[in-house]
Amino acid sequence: MSKEKLSGADALMRSLQEEEVDLIFGYPGGANLHIYDALFNQQAVKHVLVRHEQGAVHAADGYARSSGKPGVVFVTSGPGATNAITGIATAHMDSTPVIVISGQVKSHLIGTDSFQETDMIGISRPIVKHSFLVKKAEEIPLIIKKAFHIAVSGRPGPVVIDIPKDVTDPGYEFDYSYPEELDIRSYKPVEEGHSGQIRRAAKLLLEAEKPVIYSGGGVIQSNASQELIELANLLNFPVTNTLMGLGAYPGTDKRFIGMLGMHGTYEANMAMHNCDLILAVGARFDDRITNDPAQFSLGAKKIHIDIDPASLSKIIKVDVPIVGSAKNCLKQLISELKKKKSKIDKEKINPWLNQIAEWRCQHGLNHNMLDKPTSNGKILPQQVIQSLYKETEGNAYVTSDVGQHQMFAAQYYHFDKPRKWINSGGLGTMGFGLPAAMGVQSAFPEACVACVTGEGSIQMCIQELSTCLQYDLPIKIINVNNSALGMVKQWQDMQYDGRLSQSTYEDSLPDFAKLAESYGHVGIKVENPKDLEPSMKECFKLKNKLVFLDIVVDQDEHVYPMLEAGMSMESMWLDKETKTWE
Repeated sequence: MSKEKLSGADALMRSLQEEEVDLIFGYPGGANLHIYDALFNQQAVKHVLVRHEQGAVHAADGYARSSGKPGVVFVTSGPGATNAITGIATAHMDSTPVIVISGQVKSHLIGTDSFQETDMIGISRPIVKHSFLVKKAEEIPLIIKKAFHIAVSGRPGPVVIDIPKDVTDPGYEFDYSYPEELDIRSYKPVEEGHSGQIRRAAKLLLEAEKPVIYSGGGVIQSNASQELIELANLLNFPVTNTLMGLGAYPGTDKRFIGMLGMHGTYEANMAMHNCDLILAVGARFDDRITNDPAQFSLGAKKIHIDIDPASLSKIIKVDVPIVGSAKNCLKQLISELKKKKSKIDKEKINPWLNQIAEWRCQHGLNHNMLDKPTSNGKILPQQVIQSLYKETEGNAYVTSDVGQHQMFAAQYYHFDKPRKWINSGGLGTMGFGLPAAMGVQSAFPEACVACVTGEGSIQMCIQELSTCLQYDLPIKIINVNNSALGMVKQWQDMQYDGRLSQSTYEDSLPDFAKLAESYGHVGIKVENPKDLEPSMKECFKLKNKLVFLDIVVDQDEHVYPMLEAGMSMESMWLDKETKTWE
C-alpha cells in the first residue's frame, strides 16, 4: 500500500484536520500563498478573513478561551508577522493556547533582508511557549503534533510555527503520515500533586479559622470549576477570584466575596489582608493582586497550587507549594479532606464569615444603581453594566477591552460560569474586545456575545466591523463612552492634580452610531438615563444584527475601590474623598 503524497502546504492543512481544527483566523500575503491555495482546495477547515493580523490573534484567543480548544492563526511574513506580536503577547500573559503559523521568505533568502523578511522566531521568542522554524516539508506533520501538544498541556500558551515559502511549494511532494503518538523527553508537565504536599495542605485547611480561597485563570484553563465549588462547599470557605478567574466560582453564590486586587471589592481585599490561611489555586500573585508584596497578608499561611513550577514562590513565598493541574490537585485535596471528614468543622469559621459580611455592609458595591437617578442627570458606567446584566440575565459571553469599562464589567456583571468572561488581564491590551468577541461568536454562533468597550479601545481594532459584516457575526457592542482615556484620566485626576496630559479628545470623536451604520450594522446612541434600559432591550432584541450601542456616560466617574500603590491590601480609596488609611 503506497503512502499518500502531499505538498508541504497540503500536509499542513491535513495535519490541522488531524488536530480537529475547524476554524482559522488569518490574512494572506506573498509568503503564505501556497498555504492559502491548499486551504482553498479543502472544505473541512473554515477561515475567517480579518482586517488586521492583531485582530486575527485576538479572535483566535477569544475562540480558545471560550471553547477550551486551541485557536489557530495564519499570517504572512514581515509586517504580517510583526502585526501579530501584540496578540501573541496577550495570549502569552494570559496562558491561552494559540498556534500562530507565519509564512516566511524562501529558505535561501533568510538573513538577506529580502522583501518582507523579518526574524519571526527571534522577535516572538520572549512571548511564546515554544517556536518552530520548519526547514523541510517532511517535518510539518510532527511539528504540528508537537505544537498543539505544547500549546494545550501544562501551563497553556502560544506557539509560533514559521514556514518558509519554498517548504510549502506545491511542486514538491513527500510521503505523508501523521504521528499517532508523541514523546518529548524534555517536556513532561507534572499533572498530579505530590501526595505529601497534599496532606500538608489538608492539615492547614482544617486548622484555619480565617481562610480564603484565592482562585485564578488556571482553574478555568484546567476545567476545575466543579472541583473548586465542591471544595468550598465541603469546608464552607469564602472564595475570591482574580480578574482572569471570574466565573471559576459562581458570582452569585453566598460564599463568593467578589474580585480582589487593584479594583477588587472592599470585603475581598480586607479578607485577604486579615486572613490566617490562603489557598491559591491557578493564580500567580501578580502585582495587581498583592499591591506591595512586602506587606501582603503577613499573618497568613499560604498554599499555592499551580501547574507552572516557576510561578511557585516567585513573588510571594508560600508555605506549601504544590505543582500540578488545578483540577487534579483539587480532586486530591477533596479526597484527602473526605478521609478526615470528622475533623471538618464548618461552624468554626462563622465569626470570620460574619466579619466579611460586615465589611460588605460597610463598603460593598451597590448592585442596585439602576433604580437610583444620578444627581447630575448623566448615565453612570456602573448603570450600563447593571443594565447589560439585567437584559442578558447573566448568561452572555462578555468580552472587554482595557480600562475603566473593563473594571466596571468585572465588578458589576456576575459571572456564574467559567469561560464567559473574556478579557486581556496580564498584558492589558486595548483593542482586544471586538476581535475576541468575533472569536467567541465564531465558536458559538447561536450564543449571546457582548463586547464591553470604550471609545478609546474600540478605535484600535474598529476595522473588524467589516469582518463582522462579512461573516454575519451579530455581536452586541456596548461602548461606555466617557470621551477620554478613562483609566489614564482617573490616575491623572488622583495623582497628577488633574493635569490631563493627552487623555481627552472629545472634540474629535466620530459619531459611532453612524460609523457602525456605514459598516452595514445597526447604530444606537444613548445620552439620556431614561433611554438606557429601553435601548439595551432594543439592542438585544435584534438577535441577528451587530448592534453598536454608543452610551455617553459621566466623564468624571472613577472606579472604586482602588488600592493605593506601594501599600497593603487594606489601603484603598473608597471614593474621591474617602480612603482607608491616615
